[in-house]
Amino acid sequence: MDPVSLIEGALVAGATASAKDVASQAVKDAYTTLKSSLNRLFSGKPNAQVILAEHERDPETYEQALKKLLAEVHADQDADLLAAAERVMTVVQPQQVGLGKFTIQNTGAVQGQNIGDRQQITQYFGDPPKV
Repeated sequence: MDPVSLIEGALVAGATASAKDVASQAVKDAYTTLKSSLNRLFSGKPNAQVILAEHERDPETYEQALKKLLAEVHADQDADLLAAAERVMTVVQPQQVGLGKFTIQNTGAVQGQNIGDRQQITQYFGDPPKV
């Protein structure tokens, strides 16, 4: 997922989750931090504040306008903003954080496939090692 889509998706996920009565404090805090980071980035740009507020009310209609705005202000280069967006996604949808990270295509028989971060595989060919 590109950084601008990550930020926009985190805004939608955070707003949706925060609006629920059962939203955890971690979700609310992460979403507040993301919005604060965006407000800092958009300071002095009243049009940007309007688009951000309208996007919160109607994400589908304002998705492209917000993405264009995020690209214009180089939001994809703001490490704090990206970290805040990732944090929202982690607390809102922890099971989906890694989706799309790995693309696997097997075209034949596979034995012993490992997928994920920090995997370690030891293979021995020929005679097994003497223990």
